[in-house]
Amino acid sequence: MNPRIATLCLLIFALAASRLLPHPPNFTPLAAMALFAGAHFMDRRTALLLPFAALLMSDLILGLHSTMIFVYAAFAITVLMGMWLQKHHSAMSVLAAALASSVVFFLVTNFGSWLSHGMYPHTLEGLLAAYTAGIPFFRNTLLGNLFFTALVFGGFYLAQRRFKVLRVQSPSISVS
Repeated sequence: MNPRIATLCLLIFALAASRLLPHPPNFTPLAAMALFAGAHFMDRRTALLLPFAALLMSDLILGLHSTMIFVYAAFAITVLMGMWLQKHHSAMSVLAAALASSVVFFLVTNFGSWLSHGMYPHTLEGLLAAYTAGIPFFRNTLLGNLFFTALVFGGFYLAQRRFKVLRVQSPSISVS
């Protein structure tokens, strides 16, 4: 395995493992991990499967829950946003993706909570109540996504500048 791929894989699993450390609710590097994987793995299957494997491993330790399908759906959308970043290389694009991933996570997981828990009636009022109950958690989701996305993308950018082996190697063209 080349050093760039090995470093990317190690980083993905380290980010997932960091969920096992004490942290404020919803202040995790998961969205940053999903965006980063989508942005840096050129193979789409790897970009999706590797962070999902890392997430599943941490979920097996932390415990499984009834809304996991919705968390994973939001996570998949975030990986796709990261793939969009492959063609949009700017700090503003990364910031927009981090903000959008926060909103997607909020909308998808609170919809899942409404749909799968008996806490809310399956009416428009019940759905609005589920979203309202999720608002206090949105702040930490947003702050965590912004912080960890800046840390991971910025840190890897600086590492690439320092260590040539981490840069994407474009195929050389030989002229005979």
